[in-house]
Amino acid sequence: MKVVIVGGVAGGAGAAARLRRNNESAQIVLFEKGEYISFANCGLPYYVGGAITDKAALQLQTPASFHARFNVDVRVQSEVVKVDPREKTVLVKNHANGTEYTESYDKLILSPGAAPIRPAMEGADGEQVFTLRNIPDTYRIKEYVEQRRPKTCAVIGGGFIGVEMAENLKEAGLDVTIVEAQDHLFANIDTDMSYDIHGHLRAKGVKLCLGHMLESIRPDGVMVSGGAFIPAEMVLLSIGVRPETAFLADSGIELGKRGEILVDEYMQTNEPDVYAVGDAISVENFVTGEHVVIPLAGPANKQARIVADNVCGKREAYNGSQGTAVAKVFDMTVASTGLTEAQVQKLGLPYHKTFTFSQSHASYYPGGKPLFLKLIYSPEGEILGAQITGYDGVDKRIDVIATAQRAGLTVWDLAELELSYAPPYSSAKDPVNMAGFVACNVLEGRTDPFFVEDLSTLSEDALWLDIRTGGEYERGTIPGFVNIPLDDIRQSLDRIPKEKELYITCQVGLRGYVGERILKNLGYKVHNLSGGYRHYAAFKADQEARAHESVSRAECGMED
Repeated sequence: MKVVIVGGVAGGAGAAARLRRNNESAQIVLFEKGEYISFANCGLPYYVGGAITDKAALQLQTPASFHARFNVDVRVQSEVVKVDPREKTVLVKNHANGTEYTESYDKLILSPGAAPIRPAMEGADGEQVFTLRNIPDTYRIKEYVEQRRPKTCAVIGGGFIGVEMAENLKEAGLDVTIVEAQDHLFANIDTDMSYDIHGHLRAKGVKLCLGHMLESIRPDGVMVSGGAFIPAEMVLLSIGVRPETAFLADSGIELGKRGEILVDEYMQTNEPDVYAVGDAISVENFVTGEHVVIPLAGPANKQARIVADNVCGKREAYNGSQGTAVAKVFDMTVASTGLTEAQVQKLGLPYHKTFTFSQSHASYYPGGKPLFLKLIYSPEGEILGAQITGYDGVDKRIDVIATAQRAGLTVWDLAELELSYAPPYSSAKDPVNMAGFVACNVLEGRTDPFFVEDLSTLSEDALWLDIRTGGEYERGTIPGFVNIPLDDIRQSLDRIPKEKELYITCQVGLRGYVGERILKNLGYKVHNLSGGYRHYAAFKADQEARAHESVSRAECGMED
């Protein structure tokens, strides 16, 4: 059996290694148009910032080491420019000498990946404009920063690569501005989970330009929608990726609207003996069943194993992706799994959401940090998605929820999970348990949450209560809320008319729930602010910072 693989890294190199472990006698040929077949994509920003100092550490395998270990015929600087499934051949261009030749195959695995989008606008090809996809891109950025010593940089796009590069360029000494067309960073979280991340980036000195489109690139900066000019001696484009599948245009292999390769659950295309994996394919969303493009390393590695097994005669299905992801934002962490609230709303699914603030470990043990968790779930308790921001332990908790979601567990199961506990690591009621407890209380009718976005529409006839201590109240409250501390509620019922609807807030929602239960048991109609004053304060701080950023940009605006 002769297997030809187009593209290396997680998908292609992973499939090649698995193939060899399955079959020692197969002939395996791997074509890679670049110089590197197996490298740590996700580590590239950290070489720019200096956290990774050894160039060699970025390469997981060299062509020579890969051949020595797996007996794979590795051909770098060799680009597959055409595929003919009927003849079972590929046309290869050797970039080292400019020649072209045809290679036959019995089985073909496509792993071409996805390339950064570069907008068709004046200035986009300037020498100060970069994208980041591979090791040569990383070296070019590093050399530019070290040799040209730019003072300012505009990062266009606030996704994973954009934010990670903003952090590392800031660490390298640049004054960095992130320009993002949406109203918040990270498409995998909702706006209401972005406030702390925005605030943390600002505190680290990164400027944000949210809700603005890039309009033009100049040698000394960028123009954005609204007429503002952002000085930038260097520009990093991180506005998304596009599957690199142009070479398949006349092959008969079916492609989607964005050029993604369409495969079935066995990673097979519509053409016999042709398979595909990685960032260039569409996969089934595990939650909705829709076909989507999810360019993540974890799914690509799993697909590589499955496709190698299927090429060798096994019949193993890929059961879809949840899009579980995590990112470092200086010393904070943001993570998600499943659907966002925005996606749920777009699909028209019925849902509930709740916010919980917990400490990363037992509050009495030193060093605990806040962990903010948003859980999205169906009226039947099905886990639709989760998002977490915080410091220690974010990755652990999102992985627990992702596992529960994959296993078909419900919010009741989250409440019952027996998770490891010792004071330095967690609490007896882990943050995942707490999220489950609150969700169960909602579904059982024990609590009726309201949210920060509801504050502007609350009835003026209702009574708005802040049940924190007097000291907390004096340090800041939500306008219109009056203070009756939780421990004084039973003695203050004469100040709480029963005919009025009650809206309660505390610091994070926990004391609010206790007050809600006291009053509900006495016959009151009560709603508790999910996330409490802590969430409201983050929201207000973000709003105020955005207003200041808008003023600052307007002051340095220029006419186009």
